[in-house]
Amino acid sequence: MRIPLALLALTSSCLSALALDLKGRIQWNDRCPGIDDLGQAKVVLDNGKHRGGVTRDGAFTIPGVPAGTYVLSVLAHDHIFEQLRVDVYESESLPEVRPYFPGTPLSSPSSVTLPYPIVLSARAKHDYFVPRESFNLLAMFQNPMMMMMLGAGVLVLLMPTMMKNMDPEVMEEFNERQAKMSGMQSALQSGDIMGGITQMLAGEEPKAASSGTSKGASSSGAKQRSGKNKRR
Repeated sequence: MRIPLALLALTSSCLSALALDLKGRIQWNDRCPGIDDLGQAKVVLDNGKHRGGVTRDGAFTIPGVPAGTYVLSVLAHDHIFEQLRVDVYESESLPEVRPYFPGTPLSSPSSVTLPYPIVLSARAKHDYFVPRESFNLLAMFQNPMMMMMLGAGVLVLLMPTMMKNMDPEVMEEFNERQAKMSGMQSALQSGDIMGGITQMLAGEEPKAASSGTSKGASSSGAKQRSGKNKRR
């Protein structure tokens, strides 16, 4: 079934009558003084659903915008523009322009309205240059890992001096503990877990025995002193 050309023309004319050419301009300021600084920019609705170019005097037109609620934004490489909410109606009334904050729902419009045609201006410039970080010796020493490495280095340097001034008995006990610790570590590294536990227990048994003998000697000495006091 063929549709008459007159019906198609009538339908297209009705659709064009319902659509609106959204107009506005970009107001030049110190951040964006002209079209040469703005570069290739486009004014879009809903991230490119409808779009229009910017002329040299800053004017823009988005043709054929049907009725609905849109978010207007400017796509520019070097400049930042605010976003606006635009409500286009099916009647011949002018569209309503309101401020829009990204992330807020469109269901609750703001009570503040802006004039139409739309006027936009650059709020800031994109700064794509990141300065190269210079070498900072103080910041390097503020690192906790570096502080731990320095502390370990100081201990290694002071260890020979501390070993020379150490008591011979304490030195002998320290060497024994170090030998037992090295044996336990070697046993654990080789996979002999029981041997490592045995080394650990063997290191604890002499301490218990020595503490027991010292307690026995102290108790026997106390008994002898008490017996002497009774004789007197």
